[in-house]
Amino acid sequence: MKAWLPLLAFCGTLFVQPAAARAADDTSRFEPQLTPILESAVRERHLPGLALAVVAGGKMVYARGFGVKSVDAPDEKVSPESLFHMASVTKTFVATSVMQLAEQGKVDLDAPVITYLPYFKLNDARFRTITVRQLLTHSSGMPDVVDYEWHKPQYDGGALERYVRGLSNHSLIAAPGARTRYSNMAYEVLGDLIAKVSGEEFEDYVARHILRPLGMKHSTLLLKEADPALLVRPHRLNSSGELSVSPVFPYNRIHAPSSTLYSNVVDMARFAIANLQRGELDGTRILKVDTIEAMWAPSRGGEVPNIGICWFLGKYRDHQKVSHSGGDVGFRSNLVLLPQQNIGVVLMTNCDRASLGPLTDAALDVALGIEPKRPAHGSK
Repeated sequence: MKAWLPLLAFCGTLFVQPAAARAADDTSRFEPQLTPILESAVRERHLPGLALAVVAGGKMVYARGFGVKSVDAPDEKVSPESLFHMASVTKTFVATSVMQLAEQGKVDLDAPVITYLPYFKLNDARFRTITVRQLLTHSSGMPDVVDYEWHKPQYDGGALERYVRGLSNHSLIAAPGARTRYSNMAYEVLGDLIAKVSGEEFEDYVARHILRPLGMKHSTLLLKEADPALLVRPHRLNSSGELSVSPVFPYNRIHAPSSTLYSNVVDMARFAIANLQRGELDGTRILKVDTIEAMWAPSRGGEVPNIGICWFLGKYRDHQKVSHSGGDVGFRSNLVLLPQQNIGVVLMTNCDRASLGPLTDAALDVALGIEPKRPAHGSK
C-alpha cells in the first residue's frame, strides 16, 4: 500500500467536508425531488416493490419503501425495513470478512488457497497456484456458476464444504492472474475459507463480526432466520408477459457467500456509512482505514482499473465511485458509494427486470445538490 494513499484520502475528505455537512443537514429536498421519481418508476415500469436509502455526512438522510412485497398481497406494502435478497452485494461482506482475517494475520492474501483449504481442487493442475487475492479480485481463472440449484436448496451446515469439495470436475477458463472474469464460484470458495480459518460457520462469522457489530439487526445470511413479516417475494414475468410471484425463491446454502444476504435499506445504510467512514461506525471498527483504502485501489498493480478487492471502481460526475450490484431470480440490488463526498445510495427491488442505474443516479444527484434527471418512461 503506497504511503500517500491514506493521506490523499484524508485531504480529499478535508476539502469536501463542508459540502458533505451541508448535504447531511439539508434533507428537505429529498422528499420533493426524489420521492416522485421513485413513485413514478414503480408505477410506470410496473415494478412490484422498491426501497431506497441515502446516506450523507455520516447519517441516513432518506429511506423510503414503495409498492408491495408481493403482488398476491397488495395490502402488504414495502417499507424501509422490508427484507430483500441482496444477491451479489453479499460479496462485499465476504471480502470484508477475509480482510478482517488478513488484518489478524490469519490469512495471507498472496498465499495459495490450498494453504487454507487443502481439499480444494479443480480439473486443471494450475489450480494449485490460485491465491486468495485472485479469488477476491475475480482473477483466479475460475469459471462462473451455471446452475444455482435454487429449486433444490440445501440448508445444512455442511453444504458449503460439500460444494467446494465437488469442484474437482471444473476446469479453469484462464491461467490464474492472467485475466479478470467474474466468478461467483470463486466467492463460494472464499466463504468456505472464512469458515475453516475462523472455526465458525460462514454465516455465523459474518453475523458475529459484521452484522451485529454494525447494528444490522434484521440482516441475515440464513433464510430461516429472516423475519417472515419483513421478507418480500421475488417476481418475474410469466409466460403471458405478466408480473407474478416467482415459484422459486433464490436460496441455497451452497451459494451463501456469493448471494444470500437478506437485508433492508436501513441496515445497508449502516454498512454504507461504516465503509464511508473507513471501517468505523458508532465507535465500532470492523476494518482498519488502510484496509478500506486497499480494497478501493485498482487490482493487479493497477492493470485492472475498474475493480479493487471485490468492489467495482469508477467515476460519477468526476467523483470517485465504488460500488457493487446484484441480481438473482426475482431480485436486483445496488450499493454505490462516493467516498470523497461521504455519500452513499442503496437500492433494492423485488423484480429482476428492473434497471436500477437511472434511479441510483437520481438519488446521487439529489445528495450532491444537483437537479435529478427523471428516468425515461418505460426504461427497463
